[in-house]
Amino acid sequence: MNAGEFADWYLSRFKSYKEHWNYEDGCVLKGAADLYDATGEGRYLDFVKGYIDERIDEDGNIRGFDFKEYNIDNVNTGKLLLYLHETTGEEKYAKAAVRQYQQLLHHPRTEEGNFWHKNIYPNQVWLDGLYMAMPFYAGYLRHFEPDVGYWDVLRQFKTVQERMRDPKTGLYYHGYDASRKERWSDPETGLSPHFWSRAMGWFLMSLVDTAEMLGDAPGAELLKAILSDAVEAMMRVQDPESKMWYQVLDRGEEDGNYLETSGTLMTAYAFLKGARIGLLDPSYGDEGAAVFNEVAATQLDGEGHVLGGICGVAGLGNEPYRDGTYAYYISERPIPNDHKGVGAFLMTYAEQIRYNNDNWRE
Repeated sequence: MNAGEFADWYLSRFKSYKEHWNYEDGCVLKGAADLYDATGEGRYLDFVKGYIDERIDEDGNIRGFDFKEYNIDNVNTGKLLLYLHETTGEEKYAKAAVRQYQQLLHHPRTEEGNFWHKNIYPNQVWLDGLYMAMPFYAGYLRHFEPDVGYWDVLRQFKTVQERMRDPKTGLYYHGYDASRKERWSDPETGLSPHFWSRAMGWFLMSLVDTAEMLGDAPGAELLKAILSDAVEAMMRVQDPESKMWYQVLDRGEEDGNYLETSGTLMTAYAFLKGARIGLLDPSYGDEGAAVFNEVAATQLDGEGHVLGGICGVAGLGNEPYRDGTYAYYISERPIPNDHKGVGAFLMTYAEQIRYNNDNWRE
């Protein structure tokens, strides 16, 4: 079974990750939308539209979404509302996007101005949250408030660069506690202790997807510069044999560490898309394509319809307490066909199709 057959098989049997509005399903929806853009095949758009239409009404009410929960993850699927409004012109999607945007208008922030990851994680910024919020935030401004500018979006990325980037490796730590109260946070820097593969993947995808929304707007060069620096750091810790990245990026073949599929695919996506839209040198497109091909060859079990090697979940704090140690990250084991990994597979496959068409080089 090849990548396209797996994509169609998975989408035809798709089951929602949760009943309420959730980011995990949003990853799969984004992959399907990207496949529609890459191929023009209507079944992919039908999948996205069918899912969203089951969850919103004509007035834009979103079933299972309460913005006062203040969970930044819940913003991710909102980008599909913008996408469907732009693609179909139906006003219910615009109305729903306005409701989604209400969360960002009221979402709590750190003293430095960054969105909290969740209301239950006060004063915390996780790399994951940049992907969940920023492409939608920038896309909403582009669609509905183009005169406002993107200064707030850019400032939040700049703060993450200043606070969460490790100057020795160029990698970014998973989490930052502005209050320095969490046990996992360094009392001096507020940072969590390790570099998690998928966290860097979320971060890289947030940069390319947000930059796409900004286009040539003032300040967009900041995202290009951050991306260029970050992908260089990722190349330094890539496993040369498998072309993948480890669960804990800088710990290589240490006991318990494993090659992780979702972070690898997210990185390949950023390489491919970054090259296609002019943020990265074309050689990164070549590297991203090679990475995707390797993942498809080694992690996709064609007979069993299984994409393997996907870390199910990893976070910080909460109960039972996740302390951000190396032992914690390697304790979170792979789960086959997890939505986050399959979503990244679909997105990267769509970019691979565009790469193979080669039009982006012109």
